[in-house]
Amino acid sequence: MLQNIRDRAQGWIAWAIVILISIPFALWGIQSYLDIGGEPIAAKVNGVEISQRDLDRRVQEARMELGERLGAAYDPAQFDDANLRREVLDDMIREVMLVDASDRLGMRVSDQEMRLQIISEPAFQSNGRFDKATYERVLQMQGLAPAQFEARMRQRMVGTQLVRAVVASEIVTGGELASYRKLNDQKRDVSYLRLPVERFASDDPVSDEEIQRYYDANPAQFQVPEQVKLDYVVLDVAGLADRIQVSDEDLQHAYDTEQSRFGQPERREVRHILLTVPANADQAATDEVLAKIQAVRERILAGESFDAVAKEVSQDPGSAGQGGSLGSIEAGMMDPAFDQAAFALAAGTVSEPVRSRFGYHLIEVVKVDPAQVKPLAAVRDELRQEIARQRAEAQFYDLGERLSNVVYESPDSLVPAAEELGMEIQHSDWIGRDGADEGLLSQPKVISAAFSEEVMAERRNSDLIEPERDVLQAVVLRVVDHRDASTRPLADVRDEIIGDLRAERARKAAADAAEAGAEKLRNGAEWAAV
Repeated sequence: MLQNIRDRAQGWIAWAIVILISIPFALWGIQSYLDIGGEPIAAKVNGVEISQRDLDRRVQEARMELGERLGAAYDPAQFDDANLRREVLDDMIREVMLVDASDRLGMRVSDQEMRLQIISEPAFQSNGRFDKATYERVLQMQGLAPAQFEARMRQRMVGTQLVRAVVASEIVTGGELASYRKLNDQKRDVSYLRLPVERFASDDPVSDEEIQRYYDANPAQFQVPEQVKLDYVVLDVAGLADRIQVSDEDLQHAYDTEQSRFGQPERREVRHILLTVPANADQAATDEVLAKIQAVRERILAGESFDAVAKEVSQDPGSAGQGGSLGSIEAGMMDPAFDQAAFALAAGTVSEPVRSRFGYHLIEVVKVDPAQVKPLAAVRDELRQEIARQRAEAQFYDLGERLSNVVYESPDSLVPAAEELGMEIQHSDWIGRDGADEGLLSQPKVISAAFSEEVMAERRNSDLIEPERDVLQAVVLRVVDHRDASTRPLADVRDEIIGDLRAERARKAAADAAEAGAEKLRNGAEWAAV
C-alpha cells in the first residue's frame, strides 16, 4: 500500500499539493519572524506597557490572596472576573504612575530598607523569625524569582514613599482642628425605653388559614437544597505519622547528627555607658570624648553605681533610662568592637573605653549564661515527631499515586483502595452545595467534586483531591445517595410556622406599644409617666 502511495505521489498533482500546503506555512512563518500581533498589551501608561501576561499573573495572585483571606468561605463564583481584572489593572496603572512620579522626584529605596521589609514580612517567617527556605518556597509558589520579587517590592515601596510624603505634607487649619475636637469630645445624655418583644408574646391560637397563607407566601423558607451523601477516604501526613514507629537508635542518630540545633549559645547580660563621637569629629574632639569617658570609668571604679552614672551621663537614649541595660545578648548581635569586648570580660567587671562607630562605650557584664546543649531526653518528643513526619511525607506521595491508580482502575467503589492501602472508608451525612460547617467537607474543592457531573450523576470515584494548598492531605470520594431540591411538606413545618406567626404578632404588638408611647411624648407627656 505504501509503495502505491509513493508511486502515485509523482508529477504535477503532487507538486500542486505541496505548493498549496506551503502557502499557509510560509504566511504564518513570516508573521512569526516579523512578530506581527506580538504579546498583547493590556494598557500603556506614560510609555510603560502593561502586558496581558503580567495582568493575568496579577489577577491570579489576587484570586489566591482572596482564597487565603476568606478560607473556606471563598467562592470564586461570587467574584465577577471582569470586575476583578478591572480592579487589578487599575492598581497596576496606579503603581506605574507612582513609580514614574517618584523617579522624576529622585526618590529611591535603599537595599537595607528593602531587606528589612522582606525580613519583617510574616509570610516569610518561621517561629517568628525570617526563614530563607520559607521565603524561597513562597516565591516559587507564586512563580517568581527572588530578583523579580525584589524589583517589584522596590517599585511598590518607592510608590508608597511618595504617598506618605504627600499625606504627611497636608496642613490642618485651626478651624478644622477645632471642629474635630468639638465633634470628638462631644458627649450626650440619652434616655430610652426598651420594650422586649417577649413581654408581648402570647399563646393565642393560630388558624389553619393563617398557617396555609404563610406557607404559600414563603416557599423559599421551607426549601431543602439539593444534597448528597458521601463515602470518602482520606490520606494525610498527620495520620500517617501517627502510625510510624521511631526506634531509640533513630532518635539517637538524629540527635547526634543535628546536635547543633539543640545548643544554647553563651548569653551575656550587659549594660553600657555611651558617649557619642560625631561622624565628622577631628582628632581633638575624639580625644576629648575619650578623656571624658575615662573620667566616668574612674568614678565607677571608685565606688559609684554603674546604674546611677549611666542614667546621668550616657547618651544612648534607648538604654540610659534603664541604667544602661541592654538585656541579654549573643555573640554577633552588637557592633563588632563592642561584641568582642563584651565577650572577653569577666562577670562584674567594667571594660576599658571601647570605640565603636557610635562613639566610646564602657561595658559591664552583669551575668554570664554559659553555652549548653539540651539533653536527648528534653528533645526526644520533638525529634520523634520530626522523624515520623519526614517518613510520613515520603510515604504520602507514594501512597497518593497508588491511591489514584486504584480508584481509577475500580471507579465504582472505594473498597479496593481501602483494602489495598489499609484505609478506613468514612461516611458523611446529607451535605448541600454550601458544604459542611467545618472540616474537610467544608472545603470548596471537595464540594465542587462531590457535585460534579462525573461523581454525582455517573456515580464514579472522584480524582485525587488536595483540598488545601500547602497541606499534605488528599481525599477521594464518591456519592452514595442523592436527593434533589424539594419543599418540606406543610405537616413537617406546621409547628415552625406557628412559632413564626406568634413571634410576628409579638413584634407587631411591641411596635404598636412603642409608637403609642412616642405619640404621647410628641404630645407633651412626661417621660417618666410614659
